[in-house]
Amino acid sequence: MEHLEAYAAKLMEQAKLPGAFIGFAKDGETVFAKGLGFGDAESQTEITLDTVFGIGSITKSFTCVAIMQLQEAGKLSVADPVTGYLPEFRTADEALTRRITIGHLMSHTSGLPSLPSLYYAMRRSLEIDPAVKEMPTGIDLTAHEPIDTYGELMDYIASLDVQLLGEPGTEFSYSNDGYALLGAIIERVSGQSYESYVKEHLLDPAGMTNTVFLIEDLENHPNIATLYTSKKGENGKEVFAAPIWWDAPAMRAAGFLKSTGRDMLAYAEIFRTGGLVGETRILTKESVEQMIGNYAGLEPGRHYGYGFMVTPDFRGGTLVEHGGAIKGVAAQMCIVPEQGITCVVLCNLDGAPSTELLAATLNTAQGLPVEEPIVRYADSPVSADSLQEYVGQFGSGEGEKLEITADEAGLSLTVLGATFPLRPVGTDSFVFQTPTGLEKWIRFNRDGEGIVNRVAFHFRQLLKLTGEA
Repeated sequence: MEHLEAYAAKLMEQAKLPGAFIGFAKDGETVFAKGLGFGDAESQTEITLDTVFGIGSITKSFTCVAIMQLQEAGKLSVADPVTGYLPEFRTADEALTRRITIGHLMSHTSGLPSLPSLYYAMRRSLEIDPAVKEMPTGIDLTAHEPIDTYGELMDYIASLDVQLLGEPGTEFSYSNDGYALLGAIIERVSGQSYESYVKEHLLDPAGMTNTVFLIEDLENHPNIATLYTSKKGENGKEVFAAPIWWDAPAMRAAGFLKSTGRDMLAYAEIFRTGGLVGETRILTKESVEQMIGNYAGLEPGRHYGYGFMVTPDFRGGTLVEHGGAIKGVAAQMCIVPEQGITCVVLCNLDGAPSTELLAATLNTAQGLPVEEPIVRYADSPVSADSLQEYVGQFGSGEGEKLEITADEAGLSLTVLGATFPLRPVGTDSFVFQTPTGLEKWIRFNRDGEGIVNRVAFHFRQLLKLTGEA
């Protein structure tokens, strides 16, 4: 384990990451659980199995567990149209909207593009957080009133001229709005709040006593990680404490749980065992299998299920994983059920190398070198004449923007002020290497006339804004 600790320490130093929890278990028995750095750098608070971190979008799998439980109870089906439960849900294309099912929301294949709703849902938190002025979002918060309820969210979506990306079930694009709607469905079907349903039917039965949506619900818990974020300073990256937790009552189903290493390793058992935490059944085996089904291709050999990314042919097993990121949060979880492996990484700095830390943890659990690549992409040369087809600026409603340029060396991607060369690996597909050596995949989409009109980046489809570099 010393190689894992040394590698993690190196990554943390490079990223100026104050603290992290890294843990993995084999067949339900914890093999390694280590706090590195500090939960609070100023007071040098130790990180333990019970230190509370944010888990961001890993919350989405909890939402899917709740939906599957309600399906098991006969109260809904993932094949049901969303409008059957939420008649207020409307977009500019009513015919397509009526064909969106609960399963489409769970697999991010509803066709909803990225929208700025999340920022308006978090507006009350953002307005009281002094750290926000150091981290521009690209979203004008004053452009819309706070979105505090599911009804207000659906009214907002209906007010937009939203063109769906395609027929429901055909286009993958990560949607926080879709998961917020799942929270609304859970409330209507169960007759209780989304948060209370998750606590009663998942957190409590699984023994996840330190997992909450609101920090104040932990009362006097002695070990809650301080949140950190960063800004560009005169001497490079400056990390600073930003202790206010962001909240979005209408979007909690998309990513606002807080948890601990101990609780998350317990939660991962559901997907290792086929539905059990200890002797308590949370889901049927059939529901777990349905959650890791193939509903949308992400990249070669990898797909999205319900609340999870899945690589079905991974070193002799199935890799089930998801991450989470929001201010002060970078989290990752994975399971390889056939090998009895569960891994969790929790960090208290947004932008932290949690993906790399998870890869190193998984490699260690499988007896491999810590820096072994999780995936390899073979070259697939593209003609120089075709490069101009990809050039342009692309953006999403969540404020993400990138630019693709071309020169004699090939294509380059510029995002957040950093530029990366692109390596072609397939039809309309490229990868770029991050400063930590991780390769990330992007794919360009073409319209009916064969013109590049979108790019799949960071699991979202970004629309082409201009054809000029």
